[in-house]
Amino acid sequence: MGVSLYYQARRSTPPTEAEATEVARIAAAHQASFPYEDEESLYLYDHGGSDPDEILAGSTKLPLAPDRLLPVTAHVLAAVTELRRALPDAEWQVHIDDVDIPWDGDEGYALPGTRA
Repeated sequence: MGVSLYYQARRSTPPTEAEATEVARIAAAHQASFPYEDEESLYLYDHGGSDPDEILAGSTKLPLAPDRLLPVTAHVLAAVTELRRALPDAEWQVHIDDVDIPWDGDEGYALPGTRA
């Protein structure tokens, strides 16, 4: 049994060309810098879902190994923070299974209690 991190952005207008380019750049940079070949990183779904307002969605299966759980989660949440800032007027949902991850306007997404 696994635990996953889910992320979704919704708004009534699709991403602009500049926004789509920035999203692609952010995703590529975070995937390239991901430290573990054998773990899942940021994964964005292809468009085509049933929600016409969904402009971005994805998920990451989190590792069960205690020494990798926090680094993988922090890396993916950093990517999602950048994605949210690239699409600032969207409505965002970020959660691990049924637990919402809070947004901090200054620091972005992080697990409660893990901010420095």
